[in-house]
Amino acid sequence: MTPNWDDMRIFLAIAREESLSAAGRILKIDPATVGRRIARLEASLDTVLFTKSQQGYVLTAAGERLMDHGLQAEEAMRSAAGAVAGSTKSLSGQIRIGAPDGCANYLLPQVCSRICDANPDLDIQILALPRIINLSRREADMAVTVSAPTAGRLLVQKITDYRLHVVASQNYLQRNAPIMSGDDLKRHRMIGYIPDMIFDRELDYLNDLGIDRVALASNSVSVQLRQVSLGSGLCVAHDFTLPFHPGLQKIVTDQVSLTRSFYLVRHQGDQRNERLNRFAGELTQGLRDEVTRLEAEASP
Repeated sequence: MTPNWDDMRIFLAIAREESLSAAGRILKIDPATVGRRIARLEASLDTVLFTKSQQGYVLTAAGERLMDHGLQAEEAMRSAAGAVAGSTKSLSGQIRIGAPDGCANYLLPQVCSRICDANPDLDIQILALPRIINLSRREADMAVTVSAPTAGRLLVQKITDYRLHVVASQNYLQRNAPIMSGDDLKRHRMIGYIPDMIFDRELDYLNDLGIDRVALASNSVSVQLRQVSLGSGLCVAHDFTLPFHPGLQKIVTDQVSLTRSFYLVRHQGDQRNERLNRFAGELTQGLRDEVTRLEAEASP
């Protein structure tokens, strides 16, 4: 028996979520029904697609092979839907964007809000994760990344450069020894990412500054900036975050300045999807404009 699209949709949901209840929530189907449907699919194929473990439902070798075909079928269905939706005046349906913490907290809310204002029938989901988003398993429709991936069937487009500087609160600067140069940073408490949880080399700012100790660490940019606001230490911050933290100021800008880039990464199979192409264009331009606006506000 050849699986139909409805069977494949249920199979893909379980494969991604690794549980019947989570798959049921996404599909808006009772978990017991999800379980019966996948059992029926396995029986029709005379193949076990999942094994149950402590982590949940895990694909077998046969399940992994079916996953490849399922993703191709999903791309075909999405392309067909996108070709129809792309011909209408406004965007509709649901689009999920994966992004690193800084972009997800300080850029995407404004940009996505403006896109939604112009497209009332569009639902946008922002997935903020301290790791690389898995596009091959459709965790998201597209992702903003801080480096350009070189492997996989992906469309990669540079969005914009952005700048980072060391920042401090006035309270901290008044209570501690003067900071006149980049070398002085090593004698101050530094706040940054948890070293063994840095998922992209481009985020290892303190290593680039020759600083090997992180006294206060978090995998969240927002937490780091909150600690700096409390006068707990110094951190390297995106310039575009500073308008949201008016109590912080850039220091030693003539000696310490970093530049990084954002990239938009999409499934290669979506390159003919007019709906996603339109959205990607609006998102890219919106992010460029927002970085430019916020960095101008953060200038001394």
